Amino acid sequence: METSHPLISVVVPIYGCEVCLKELCNRVRTTIQAIPARYEIILVNDASPDHAWQTIKELNEGDPSIKGINLSRNFGQHHAITAGLDYTSGDWIVVMDCDLQDKPEEISTLYAKALEGYEVVFATRTFRQDNWFKRTSSRLFYKVYDYLADRTSDHTVANFSISSRKVIEGFRQMNEQNRFFPLFIKWMGFDAASVPVEHSKRKEGKSSYNIKKLITLGTDAIISQSNKPLRLSIQFGFLISLVSFIYGMYLMFRYFFLFQPVPGWTSVMVSIYFIGGLIFFNFGILGLYIGKVFNETKARPIYLIQEKTASFDEQDERR
Repeated sequence: METSHPLISVVVPIYGCEVCLKELCNRVRTTIQAIPARYEIILVNDASPDHAWQTIKELNEGDPSIKGINLSRNFGQHHAITAGLDYTSGDWIVVMDCDLQDKPEEISTLYAKALEGYEVVFATRTFRQDNWFKRTSSRLFYKVYDYLADRTSDHTVANFSISSRKVIEGFRQMNEQNRFFPLFIKWMGFDAASVPVEHSKRKEGKSSYNIKKLITLGTDAIISQSNKPLRLSIQFGFLISLVSFIYGMYLMFRYFFLFQPVPGWTSVMVSIYFIGGLIFFNFGILGLYIGKVFNETKARPIYLIQEKTASFDEQDERR
């Protein structure tokens, strides 16, 4: 193959998809060679509970263009994506999931659109082959996120995308601990487009995102991108104070001018518990932001690597 062909790097975070890896790599390789282009596939093992790392090493032995990074523990999908992006060499970089719901054959569709003059092209999953809960939670997250971040997002867009080297170099300058790949890419503001792609059903296993993880991911994404929750808590607190002041004036008017005593303790106790709950709620929001600031000030590494496959050259080893 001629070296004048562009190099396309494909970054895939791996968790619980060992049985898909060989088919994934074969389909990616066939698709990119047909473009035609050169390829490298970087598989990032995010402490997968199966034997994914052993399979990755076997794939590397058969094809040095398939490279592997083994993280020291489970850092999360978007941290694993960051690790893979840090070790890419391609002119164009594809990010996709490992479960084959992102069809490797659609890489050629993304690349063709990028050649029209775009720095980033996202895949839109018009007909998602996910269960009801995952589709609904995705829509709900983006509705809440758009409101709090004052943006307009597309819930059919996930990680599957192709980006130019310029975009990925910009992404690598973003060192926050709270990471959400598509939101970071959109924030940078490079010329972007989207194309509809076919979304497949998950072949093996099930998603590692349960309700708790989805809530945590959503909270981290919102807090890292917007301070609107703080402004809303201030506005709501002011509103409650205003209503309380007006109600207090009304009670004083009744007592001094209409000679009507204020009835019982029930309303007082309810008001105390209500206001106390609001105070703790606002402290909780403030505490989330302070906690995230604390995590950022520690400046810990975004990920740690336990092992890499031999196909990474000396230049990669010095990074």
